[in-house]
Amino acid sequence: MTETFKGSFTQQEPIPEDGIAAALEVMRSGRLHRYNLAAGETGETALLEREFAAYTGARYALAVASGGYAMATALRALGVKPGDRVLTNAFTLAPVPGAIASVGAVPVFVGVTEDLVVDLDDLAEKAGEASVLLLSHMRGHICDMDRLMALREARGLTVIEDCAHTMGASWRGTPSGRHGLIGCYSTQTYKHMNSGEGGFLVTDDDEVMARAVILSGSYMLYGRHGTRPPEEVFARVKYETPNVSGRMDNLRAAILRPQLARLDAQCVAWNDRYRTVEDGLRGTPGLRLVERPEPERYVGSSIQFLLLDWSDGAIAEVIDRCLVRGVELKWFGGAEPTGFTSRYDSWRYAPGERMPKSDRVLKGIVDMRLPLTFSLDDCALIARIIRAEVGAVWQEQAA
Repeated sequence: MTETFKGSFTQQEPIPEDGIAAALEVMRSGRLHRYNLAAGETGETALLEREFAAYTGARYALAVASGGYAMATALRALGVKPGDRVLTNAFTLAPVPGAIASVGAVPVFVGVTEDLVVDLDDLAEKAGEASVLLLSHMRGHICDMDRLMALREARGLTVIEDCAHTMGASWRGTPSGRHGLIGCYSTQTYKHMNSGEGGFLVTDDDEVMARAVILSGSYMLYGRHGTRPPEEVFARVKYETPNVSGRMDNLRAAILRPQLARLDAQCVAWNDRYRTVEDGLRGTPGLRLVERPEPERYVGSSIQFLLLDWSDGAIAEVIDRCLVRGVELKWFGGAEPTGFTSRYDSWRYAPGERMPKSDRVLKGIVDMRLPLTFSLDDCALIARIIRAEVGAVWQEQAA
């Protein structure tokens, strides 16, 4: 009998009961707006900022409406202007070049390697074209941050890290988001903490944080933030920094605080699932796994593999055959973007030169979510299905 998977690739775990209780308390108070506080009250959003700053080891954390908003705010806080060029990954999700375009700047795309990280050789060649790098740790893959930081130093780059897929991850023990000047995170439903939408910006820089707080829409109520620079820093920037409102509210913060307390345990659970699928796929003819470097502590909330140099038709057949058996794979090589699988050549507001080496990699990337609602047995079954269907199509090609 042919095995079939019956689970859902979009079903997340429920919000923890203590998060639900905290959310109900906020709703009963009616004080959802982050600055609407009773006398002597700190507020859920400010408390979350303190806790997230402590978790990442940052001096400051700002809770905002989304990860994309955090990236755009980071660019604005650095003074990126219309027409400025900003380096970023060719392999990323649309909100990353979208953040650059939203401030009127121009993305300069940097290639991707077979390890699914930014091509540091290509970055070295293009580093003179821009002073800011918006680095995406796409699908949780962290590049050689030691080499990247040396390149940053040599070329005078300012680095913003997009950590939407690496909250809880690290490189040589340094949390993701803490190598660059600014780290940006997402708490959208499919990320590592779930508030529907939401995000964070972290930094140690006084002026960047003061500008980010004003940009987020503080209405000069920055004294109510959980982590904030000294008053004199706000005095320098508050009259020249626009309000581009994108605050997180107390309701979402209440939902997130218990999740943050559980995050490390959740990361362990994701990695158990990742390794189960990885072990099941290892050695599949025609399929290349991404081997993780020793300094990287990753969070396997999704898994990617490569069908390098396969024809479009053969890859599409694998995707279709797996779907018939209940396994939902996403392909970054399709002719048209589907859902989140767009590429640098899909973003026509940000045209770039062709990159043949990267195009070869992008064409072969197959991606799959690993929600924690999957059991380890589910993951083993999913791997068997993928292995069987890849093998069947591989044999058809060989024949």
